[in-house]
Amino acid sequence: MPSRALLAGLCAAFAATTAAAPLQPDAAKNCRSCAEWNQPQKPFLLYGKSWYVGTHGLSSVLIDSGDGLVLLDGALPESAPLIAANIAQLGFRLEQIKYIAVSHAHYDHVGGVAALARASGATVVASARNAQALTAGLPPKDDPQVDFGAEANAFPKVENVKVLADKETLRVGHLALTAHYTPGHTPGATSWSWPDCDGEDCRDLVYADSLNAVSDDVYRFGGADGSGGIAASFRASIARVAALPCDVLIPVHPGFADFDAKLAQRAKGAKPDPFIDAGACKRYADAALHKLDERLNEERAAAK
Repeated sequence: MPSRALLAGLCAAFAATTAAAPLQPDAAKNCRSCAEWNQPQKPFLLYGKSWYVGTHGLSSVLIDSGDGLVLLDGALPESAPLIAANIAQLGFRLEQIKYIAVSHAHYDHVGGVAALARASGATVVASARNAQALTAGLPPKDDPQVDFGAEANAFPKVENVKVLADKETLRVGHLALTAHYTPGHTPGATSWSWPDCDGEDCRDLVYADSLNAVSDDVYRFGGADGSGGIAASFRASIARVAALPCDVLIPVHPGFADFDAKLAQRAKGAKPDPFIDAGACKRYADAALHKLDERLNEERAAAK
């Protein structure tokens, strides 16, 4: 019969092989806005079994599928410990995460993904163009912000990324998470939608990627002569978000939907829940379309 010491050693070895790797964050990005974006935010329920676990300025969403967790985005490299702490505060463990889905491959949204994937063992899922960028650790050459430079744009590389096609649905437990390619802000930009339920009351949630026409000083959304470029496809992406069934909007920057005000209203007992807003996606898209038009007008004026 094995001795107690041997049994204890076997148990310790088994625990070591089954426990998740400790979270080891990658080097902090330290960009101009990083400190502001990375302020801590207490996790809170969005709806059903979907929680906000991001920082005060960068969104990350945790969804309990009933058969493992799915995480959306990882914010900055220095955000990974804050996201992990928020997940733990909700009573979950990193090793329960089965998948990490991403919006777009910029350092402020995927910077923490590599560390969170290493610690959890989760599979990272992304659009085809995002997958290319994630494995390279850099946005592609046709990214509107590429001329900010490799050093400014770089983020930790992510290995073994699973590609989800446009309109493909990732199914885990009761969760049906659908990818919607919405290129424009980046070539691989992806918005995500899923239904979630509180009892028998079900709502459509949308994790909307950035629709902002933001670029370096060289890039032209309307093309070199102001009559081409990606303007038409960008408009199509904006229209796509506007048309999604959308009861709860979660933009990649929570400030785009004024989460602070909604949390304050919720704390005062506002009814109905301020996060439930069937017109939010359309307003978000309308504002983006207005900004794109302004940007294109500026480009045409500069060309003249």
